[in-house]
Amino acid sequence: MSQVTPEVLWAQRSSSTDPEKNFIYLTISVPDVPKENLKLELKPTTLSFHGHSETLKRTYHLDLTFYGEIDPENSKTHHTARNVEIKLRKKDLKEEYWPRLLKEAAKVQFLKTDFDKWVDEDEQNEAPEDDFSQFGGGMGGMPGMGGMGGMGGDFGGIDFSKLGAGPGGDAGSDDEEEEEDDDEMPALEGEEEAKEEAKEEAKVDAVKADK
Repeated sequence: MSQVTPEVLWAQRSSSTDPEKNFIYLTISVPDVPKENLKLELKPTTLSFHGHSETLKRTYHLDLTFYGEIDPENSKTHHTARNVEIKLRKKDLKEEYWPRLLKEAAKVQFLKTDFDKWVDEDEQNEAPEDDFSQFGGGMGGMPGMGGMGGMGGDFGGIDFSKLGAGPGGDAGSDDEEEEEDDDEMPALEGEEEAKEEAKEEAKVDAVKADK
């Protein structure tokens, strides 16, 4: 049974003021590895991954030592049938990018730039907002993470009760309020007087017609 190092794609963002925009994005390619067959250990300067695919008869193992420190408590993960996606919060708020992902400058064959997610450092502000709604919670859903927050679902914590068409929503309530407002709207100033004058004129015209 073979043990292989999985392919890893990476991209990053940086910010000196916003922790949510100061992160490393990793995608570990491990097809057909169910959640119960993998172990992910994350520490401030290292990541260790071990997983097994029964269908492919293959064991994956990965050890990374980062260039800088990350914040395990505020890092998040998302597991799919093909890979494990990890959003690593950088510990230090800095405008500058990390010059590389790993501590050692030597090139490794399994590590590649994720060009689909990569944005140049000086173009971050112009880039469209990243969609990380798949990261429902913390790293707690992965075995070996020691209960670091809940994994959460793929809905990213959306409260459907606050959506108009969602369960428990108040869809249509605005229309009902508008209708009530219309019913209760007071008569415009002078409107009643105009109606009375019209009635009087009609009576006069009727009398003249009879004569």
